Amino acid sequence: MSRRPDDLSDERDLRRDGSAAEVVRSEEQLRVGTTTEQIGAVRARKHVDVEHVSERVERGTEHAEMDRLDVADGETDSGQVETLPDGSLSIPVFEEQIVVTKRLVVRERVIVRKHTVFEEHVVTADLKRERLEIEAEGDVVVDDPGQVRR
Repeated sequence: MSRRPDDLSDERDLRRDGSAAEVVRSEEQLRVGTTTEQIGAVRARKHVDVEHVSERVERGTEHAEMDRLDVADGETDSGQVETLPDGSLSIPVFEEQIVVTKRLVVRERVIVRKHTVFEEHVVTADLKRERLEIEAEGDVVVDDPGQVRR
């Protein structure tokens, strides 16, 4: 009689001298667990859009106007304007400058979260369980406490 290697049945004879022979009984058990594998990723990308804007702004420029007045008596002049050593007058002339400032302003905050979704799956498997069958030949009496008596 030929046996397959995965066949769990095992027959052993008792020793001829009457001593007991040992047979080990084993059975398969099913252990089901989970493992975590990366199946993908979430990527966040920023895109920068550039918008060209133009605005009208008014600026002022000071211009100096000159009036020539004859002064009959130089000592009656108020002396508010600075007179340079060469005799010319120093009058400050002002011009408005256009100042453009850019600043970074937070408009939106994006929060990305992840969560785990659990799904129930049915796992099936074939389990092998060894069963012992004791046969006695002749007038041998076998006392097996694990065997059900009929």
